[in-house]
Order: sequence, then C-alpha cells, then structure tokens
Amino acid sequence: MDAFYASVDLLRYPELRGQPVVIGGRRSLQPVVEADGTRRFARLRDYVGRGVVTTSTYEARALGVFSGMGTMKAAKLAPDAFLLPVDFDAYRHYSRLFKSAVAIIAPEIQDRGIDEIYIDLTLLPEDSLTLARTMKAAVRDATGLSCSIGISPNKLLSKICSDLDKPDGITILAMEDIPVRIWPLSVKKINGIGPKAAGKLATLGIGTIGELAVADPVVLQRHFGLSYAQWLLDASRGIDESPVTTYSEPKSISRETTFEKDLHPRHDRESLSELFTDLCARVANDLKQKGYRGRTIGIKLRYDDFQTVTRDSSLPAATDDPLVIRQAAGECLRRVSLKKKLRLLGVRVSALHAVGESEPVDPGVQVELPL
Repeated sequence: MDAFYASVDLLRYPELRGQPVVIGGRRSLQPVVEADGTRRFARLRDYVGRGVVTTSTYEARALGVFSGMGTMKAAKLAPDAFLLPVDFDAYRHYSRLFKSAVAIIAPEIQDRGIDEIYIDLTLLPEDSLTLARTMKAAVRDATGLSCSIGISPNKLLSKICSDLDKPDGITILAMEDIPVRIWPLSVKKINGIGPKAAGKLATLGIGTIGELAVADPVVLQRHFGLSYAQWLLDASRGIDESPVTTYSEPKSISRETTFEKDLHPRHDRESLSELFTDLCARVANDLKQKGYRGRTIGIKLRYDDFQTVTRDSSLPAATDDPLVIRQAAGECLRRVSLKKKLRLLGVRVSALHAVGESEPVDPGVQVELPL
C-alpha cells in the first residue's frame, strides 16, 4: 500500500492532499474544528516531545522526513508540515479491506504486516499485468486507496520492485532485467541488509547491489561468515527460493510504548501503573481477536540510559485474561531494578496456542499471583 497510514488519514482529511503530512503525534493533536466548520491542524514546528515519525506522505518524504525519524528532527526539516495522530483502529480496518479485496482475485497470499502482502500468481490463468491491474482496481474500489505492485520470479525481487514505481505503480521484472533495474540500487534496498550490514559493506567499498554481485566471496565470508556471505551474493543476483507461505503461527503477541518524557517508577507511579494496565489489556484484546492464548508473560523496560531489560514468567495454563496477564506481568516487574527513569515499557505474551486446541499443561510450573 502507498504511504498507507497517511493515505488512510487523507481519506478523512482530503483538504490535506498534496501537502506534507506527518503521522506520529499524540491523540491530543486531533484537528480542531473552527466556528466556520473548517479544520485547524497541528504543525510539525509546534511539536515538543520525544515522539517518532510513524509515516509521512510523499510530499513530506521529499523534504527528508521518513518513518522512524525523531519527530523533533523532522520538525527541523519540515517545520510547516502538518502533524496528525496515529489511528491504528482505522489502519487495521482498511488493512482488512484491502487484503479481502485481493484474496477474491488471488487467494494464495502471505500476510506481511498491516500494509503489505506477497501473492503467488503461478497457477492463475490470466497474465500478470492483467492480474495486477485487476487487483489495483479492486483495492481502490474497496478502500479508496492506491497500491504499488512488483511482479518478478521471487519474493526478494518483488519486494524491491514494489518500491520502484511508487505511488500507484506496477513493475514487472525478469531475471535478465536485473543488471539494468536492480544493480544500480543501494544494497539497503535488499530486504535483509540492515544499517549495520550496509555500513560494513560500505567499508569494503560496496555500496550498490551491482558492486555486491561481483564482490570477492572470500572477502565477504571473512567479514560476514559463510552463511550470510552466500546469502548476500545470492540476493544481489536476484536468487531467492523462499516460498509464499500462506499461513504461519505467531510466536508471540506484544505491545509497547515509548513515553513522551522519561517517567520515574516512584514519582510517576500512578501514570506508569495506568499505562502498564492499558498495555496488558491491549495485549489481551489482541490475543482474543487473533484467537490465541499464551502461557508465558514477559515485560520489556528501557531506562533513560537506553539499557534494555526483559523478564518473563510461565503460567500453569495459557490465558487471554487481561487481569491474569497484568498480575503475571506485575510479578515480572518486581524482578527488575526500578531506581532509574524509564523511557519505554512493553508487555509480551508467548508460548501461544490457538483457542479450542488442547494444550499441554505442565504441573511443574507454578506461579503465585498476588491477590
């Protein structure tokens, strides 16, 4: 989907179309309706806090504002950009709509998150371009939104292609097109090469996918190990045999939040307790919506010095009860130091099993929950 969160919000606020818009603000940043019925929106220059940009429109990206960037830094680059709060309920609603629209045409789908899917077209009778156009029309009819489609022999190349002609694009790539279309791109365009690996490749004089494709395997193995070095070479040459997996069991379900300002466990106890309880309730709701229960409850804390700690505890039986999750998570909290200020708090439930399936209960696991 094209700039998905921002595009969903623009359906609600069409007067912002064509403007630099940043998504990532607090709920208090909802637009204000003036006496004449017009809406007044917050500007990025007025933001104060430690938030992170969730996404931005293409107009804001042209000014250098991208997802994951600190909001205060974004304000320096695009002070006049409009700032909207995130609305995950709306994003999930439109996510379900677009996936359902595609599934009618091509049911072999691998879900890759709220705004992205892989589709296997191998056994479908129509040609790929016709299918792509049909799917784009179906998505627009169902949601009012545009998407971009990359069609290639495998998932790795299709992921890259889907970004080449955004927004509202269709890119079809054959293996013989790789030298012209793929090799001039940065190695960062390959899904699986993160900032650390890209930085190490840069020290070796490798910045493009084409340079990686002709790199010395011995040098790559020396710096990355045999397995990853071989994957790097295969990926740079467009080789990927991973299948479209239409279903996979989640390993865990979690929620976390980064605070606008550091909170002290003692001085801000009431606020932290409320946030902690809300996270547990949201995780429980996610479990129920997805049809899972879990036996292992965990927490994640990040202190103001960026040190991160985790703790977990296993229950006698799986649960999706917010009160049980809150109690178990609270027990985990007792096992960490609460002397320093906190900047992040998270709750995770793992060891999942689907509701309705029998689960093994370990009689040796005993967890005493406070009343």
